[in-house]
Amino acid sequence: MTSPQLRDSDRDSRAHAGVRLPPPLLFLGALVLGIVLEWLWPLYWLDSLPPPLRYWLGGGLFLAGAALLAAAIRLFRRAGTAIPPWEPSTALVTTGVYGLSRNPIYLGMILIYVGIAFVFAASWAFLLLLPVLVALQIEVIRREETYLERRFGEAYRQYRQEVRRWL
Repeated sequence: MTSPQLRDSDRDSRAHAGVRLPPPLLFLGALVLGIVLEWLWPLYWLDSLPPPLRYWLGGGLFLAGAALLAAAIRLFRRAGTAIPPWEPSTALVTTGVYGLSRNPIYLGMILIYVGIAFVFAASWAFLLLLPVLVALQIEVIRREETYLERRFGEAYRQYRQEVRRWL
């Protein structure tokens, strides 16, 4: 269920969060860089884990992240609102996985990223996750939160008080 729904005339609005850094590219870029760095200058931190454990752990995190991401995207589609943060939001989704976290899409991306890092034993990817999370917070989430408060007002402020940013 969504709350509140905007009028059709608002759907054509050019107002959006102003996100210029696509989160999937941010995660993908850091992950590829981490895997390449591990190949060029291995840190071997994750090599101490037996491969079957790395694969099961990484695969489990990947699947959990993919399920969370799929559930969040499905709710956005049902609500008829845009998924990309650089497009206008037409509905505030507050139920399902959005009742547990205000950012389940990004949480899903983090789990997928960490899962792949485990599978590839890419220790560098873990080091690069911190700057990714800082960039995500500053360049994406802050902009989205400001936009959503401006767009949905009191409904978003109440949602923000009731549901944590991450978990």
